[in-house]
Amino acid sequence: MPLAVYILGLAVFALGTSEFMLSGLLPPLADDMDVSIPTAGLLISAFAIGMVIGAPLLAVATLRLPRRTTLIALITVFGLGQVAGALAPTYEVLFASRVISAFACAGFWAVGAAVAIAMVPLDARARAMAVMIGGLSIANVLGVPAGAFLGEHLGWRSAFWAVGAASAVALAGVMTLIPRIPVPAERPQLKREMTIYRDRQVWLSITVTALSAGGVFCAFSYLAPLLTDVAGLDSGWVPSVLGLFGVGALVGTALGGRYADAHLFGVMLSGITASTVLLVLLALTASNPAAVVTLTFLLGVSAFYTAPALNARIFNIAAAAPTLAGATTTAAFNLGNTGGPWLGGVVIDADFGFASTAWAGAAMAVVAIALTAVSLRFHHRATSRVVTGSPKLPPSPSPSASPAASPSLCPSAPAQDATPTEAANG
Repeated sequence: MPLAVYILGLAVFALGTSEFMLSGLLPPLADDMDVSIPTAGLLISAFAIGMVIGAPLLAVATLRLPRRTTLIALITVFGLGQVAGALAPTYEVLFASRVISAFACAGFWAVGAAVAIAMVPLDARARAMAVMIGGLSIANVLGVPAGAFLGEHLGWRSAFWAVGAASAVALAGVMTLIPRIPVPAERPQLKREMTIYRDRQVWLSITVTALSAGGVFCAFSYLAPLLTDVAGLDSGWVPSVLGLFGVGALVGTALGGRYADAHLFGVMLSGITASTVLLVLLALTASNPAAVVTLTFLLGVSAFYTAPALNARIFNIAAAAPTLAGATTTAAFNLGNTGGPWLGGVVIDADFGFASTAWAGAAMAVVAIALTAVSLRFHHRATSRVVTGSPKLPPSPSPSASPAASPSLCPSAPAQDATPTEAANG
């Protein structure tokens, strides 16, 4: 794996820490800004929605710009957004800084994913994405608890300063280690990239990604009150259990990245099914502290075990539009991160209790399993047509092909529903 891919993972660590750290900073932030905790919580929603909107917009806006230059600009804007948040005199300024940071974060995710895919051969895509997602996992293990620690001892603004410093380190790495990605012979065209949205497999992948992520975060977003009000644990346990979820996420990312390239649909189906079972068990054993803590760790494993495969799947079926593919998968995950907590809030407001969020999440995951099966059926049909009746398709690049020969660097190439890697999954 090229060192540059790990630099992208370092940048994602900073992005992920900023995205999730507010969950441990809301009380002191609300007191300092003189707003209610629900109002302060809107800063989290604003970031997620900014990611959903910003990913495709930034991908389109930067479509014809050099990838390395774009990454430098986006991580710079993100870092400045953290500084603005640390210095924000009012809630409104802080809110604006979160939206700007979210846009830059979304753009970096989308472009960075495309760059990571471009730097590795076809059979290493999921492993490259696992490195980037690993940065997010480490953010949950180290960054979020560290942000909460800083907020408790040095004030919530110190957490923003820390993320700003991490962004500066990532910027230095991008400037020195990310290579210049060769410009395609034919310049990318938005109209051509937009054609990926005519493919039903793309929409199936978007929906599966959103539902699988949303199912897990429907329960995870309300884990703190479930631990204290239902399982009966002291509030001091909450950061440790959240960190345990992050450890599980790191383990799951490593496992998923290892097996997803060779067994993409197998990883998707087994991972989402495991999440479904774990959510059901969480709902049934919510009053048992030991069970809740154990299931939280395992849920982190299953959720992030599936993530590299979900990322790689969209890139495989949208090879003609690598930048929009990265934006699409970023938006899909954040649709889940927005919709899941919303559904959890709905069932709580309906007086079903905090444990009901696990039931709601399991229901979302069941739909994701069904749609994955539908996608697999379409995939088998497309593979059969390629094998039996499409001799005109260009030869697939070998695993040793140079990055310059990869389809991810050739937006003008036709999108193929069945790639050599996925054909092996059948």
